[in-house]
Amino acid sequence: MAKLKTILLVDDCQATNFIHRLVIDNYGCAETVVECRDGAQALDYLRSGVDKHPQPELILLDINMPVMNGWEFLEAYENLPSTQKAGVVVVMLTTSQNPDDRSRAEERGLVSEFTLKPLDDEKLEAVLKKYYPSAVRSH
Repeated sequence: MAKLKTILLVDDCQATNFIHRLVIDNYGCAETVVECRDGAQALDYLRSGVDKHPQPELILLDINMPVMNGWEFLEAYENLPSTQKAGVVVVMLTTSQNPDDRSRAEERGLVSEFTLKPLDDEKLEAVLKKYYPSAVRSH
């Protein structure tokens, strides 16, 4: 099983990040899990470049956050150099069951998946199977 180098969690809820980190760590699919509390912090992390820390292969993005929400993050993310977005899968992980949010995410083109919180083994494995099959653990 090949591990992803970095998964980026973008969510303002510390408890949610704790649970998601636990699921990811227990699954064993990533070398590093980085937490950002809002979209602005995530953009700063991404813009700081590979010199400082590895760019994520997978971004788990919440919608409702202070400072910069998920939609605002996606607008700014769109303007990052294509080299910074290459190979990155963005999964919108939210409590929103609003069909408009799902449609909006699908229209953006940057969002690969739209799924409801919390992240669990099944949801994580489904994303890995689809986008990073070498990171799926054998049962």
